[in-house]
Amino acid sequence: MASNSGPRDLQTALVKSSAASSAPAQEGALIKAMKQELDRSMSKLKNAGDAPLYFLAYRITETEGFSTSAEYGALDDLATPHKSRSLDVQLRVGSPKCDNTHPLREDSTGHAGLDFAGSEPIVLDDDPAAIRAALWLATDRLFRTAQQRYAEVKANKDIKVPEEDQSDDFSVETPHVFSEQATTLDADNEEWEARAKRLSAIFRDYPEIHNSSVTCSANKIRRYIVNSEGTVIQDCSSEYRIFATAEAIASDGMKVFLYDGVEAPSISELPDDAKLEALVKHLAVNLTAIRRAPAAEPYVGPAILKAKAAGVFFHEIFGHRIEGHRQKDEEEGRTFAKKVGQQVMPSFITVIDDPTLKRLKDKALNGFYQFDDEGVPAQRVVLVDKGKLRNFLMARSPVYGFSHSNGHGRSSVGRQPCARQGNLIVESSNTVQFDTLKKHLINEVKRQGKPYGLIFDEVAGGFTMTQTFMPQVFKLMPLKVTRVYADGRPDELVRGVDLVGTPLASLERIMQAADDTATFNGTCGAESGWVPVSASSPSLLVQTIEVERSYKSQDKPPILPDPSIDGRPRGGRQ
Repeated sequence: MASNSGPRDLQTALVKSSAASSAPAQEGALIKAMKQELDRSMSKLKNAGDAPLYFLAYRITETEGFSTSAEYGALDDLATPHKSRSLDVQLRVGSPKCDNTHPLREDSTGHAGLDFAGSEPIVLDDDPAAIRAALWLATDRLFRTAQQRYAEVKANKDIKVPEEDQSDDFSVETPHVFSEQATTLDADNEEWEARAKRLSAIFRDYPEIHNSSVTCSANKIRRYIVNSEGTVIQDCSSEYRIFATAEAIASDGMKVFLYDGVEAPSISELPDDAKLEALVKHLAVNLTAIRRAPAAEPYVGPAILKAKAAGVFFHEIFGHRIEGHRQKDEEEGRTFAKKVGQQVMPSFITVIDDPTLKRLKDKALNGFYQFDDEGVPAQRVVLVDKGKLRNFLMARSPVYGFSHSNGHGRSSVGRQPCARQGNLIVESSNTVQFDTLKKHLINEVKRQGKPYGLIFDEVAGGFTMTQTFMPQVFKLMPLKVTRVYADGRPDELVRGVDLVGTPLASLERIMQAADDTATFNGTCGAESGWVPVSASSPSLLVQTIEVERSYKSQDKPPILPDPSIDGRPRGGRQ
């Protein structure tokens, strides 16, 4: 694993900082207007309703960038620049012990009491009067809503049984002041349009692929946060992304697809054109092979999750269930709520979440940030140490035994923050080379009397259900799956299976890890919206995994071939 010393030193410095001890941020007109209206609102509204206003935060997110895409060498979306600003308000009335965000049990209006009122568009110019007017109107609307919600919370408490976890609704945290220089996008629109056309044209040589595209995008996000505790945050992040996707239809009507891409925080860190072309060709070759592969059957037995797939596996079956607010919500399964200090997976496994890491080995990590969306410094959290559960991912919603945030309160624009994953990293103290891991797979297949085992290579993503009124299960959607036969027959690519299971049983069945580590970068959706995340893991041998058939369309493949290749020999340059 890459050394953590640099990012952890930065994180330690940030945790020790406060509004009183930090260097003051360079306050422009936007921050000044936010602070002025926040102070006015706190002063005027703290005694204006039945429940006092005790906390107020403004978050303005400024997004700037462009995206362009192409199909078969032709543009279908020009790289038109865009810029927008959105305002989110977090407003709490009552007290930290009980406030308007408290969940209403057996209520269908929102998870964990979060107010999903949506963001407000706000002017792009730094005009103090226009900015303050937008803040005033949004605050007034939410204050009225909060008063009504708080009355409902008190009534709900009166008619329901006592809650099992009676922790406070909100934690008191040290204020922080932080400012960093805004970055500029240095991508040339015309150059990126040309790159999208050039890369997408590669798919012309693969006639069995009937739908494909390449998207190139560059985005800069500037974030401004102020709150009534004295926190003032101004930070900036950039992402450059090149993403290729392709789809084909097998002879039995099953749609198969693959995607791959690269992302980096700066344009200089992107691969050169030769490597990008190789990436697209590799994707096309693999998809053509998958289209021709036989459909898989339901299966229970040993399997290897290759490194990227293993990262997604941990993100879904463990990462979501370790998010703090799920440990006290009465409608959640609370899989791990009472397992702190207990063995929850093999003793050679350690799991951390470290948003302070920018890179792992040579891979930029999507889940990097310095402050979360509640203005709390990002922190490295050891979740599992040698198989034993030690911690939860915490936002500012306390749970029993964990009264403070560890910098994981995250959300997308228009949502209120709650505990979310950042950079989830799985480590193993018991590793072998991948070839040896594959031999151990074959040995386990023979021991169980199975004809074959499976290797999961590429995974599209997955989902998990954590609430009590639904089955406590997960599902992953593999894209590339290989059968490994016990009798020595050659490995065989198959298609059309989904990986399913329950979390506790799946974690206990991890047998061994390889000495490789790879990272899956993506975005994760939950009740606080979509946030960028990464999941890193070595390849894992699992004693028992269950797969079921994927949904299959009943439509036939296109009757006529693609007009651009009609009459050409099939197979292209595979």
